[in-house]
Amino acid sequence: MVARLIIGITGASGSALGIRALELAAEIDDLHTDLIVTRAGRDSIHQETDWTVRDVLALADTVHDDHDLASTLASGSSTADAMLIAPCSVKTLSAVANCFDATLLVRAADVMLKERRRLVLLLRETPLHAGHLRLMSQVTESGGIIMPPVPAFYHRPADIDEMITHTVTRAFDVLGLAAPGLVRWQGRRRRNGIADG
Repeated sequence: MVARLIIGITGASGSALGIRALELAAEIDDLHTDLIVTRAGRDSIHQETDWTVRDVLALADTVHDDHDLASTLASGSSTADAMLIAPCSVKTLSAVANCFDATLLVRAADVMLKERRRLVLLLRETPLHAGHLRLMSQVTESGGIIMPPVPAFYHRPADIDEMITHTVTRAFDVLGLAAPGLVRWQGRRRRNGIADG
């Protein structure tokens, strides 16, 4: 059972994903959130949303400086159960894949892997070249989960907000969290007793 979740927001496009993760996490009883926002992540929040960085930080239970390698999250004795990087840049993917623990965000991810805890990366990059694919394979081989934020359409989203919410609830599901409002595939719709398709 996940009781403490680390959420990382990097400078990749899609800062709304991390913000929504913080909002949804607040709806889960007895879940503590630790937040790390990179410098580039702060810039993305400013560029892509109407949120202030201060208001985003206020959504978390605890905020950690990305340069604080003495943080409790940098140790294997940390009580964090899982980690979500949303969005995840290729730079962060590369650092995690190569154990380049120069920042707290990457070190915390490395701790998740070495302690065999769940780590999900919502990688925001397309198209992909062979180098990206190799990095994704390395993280997967180490126990991480690469989950590009590809929208689903079976729930017929009305707008981008519903797409973001569905993506984040699916990520929570992968992390082992009871995601509020998760819409699951219910099978093919039937018309007059005949399945579509």
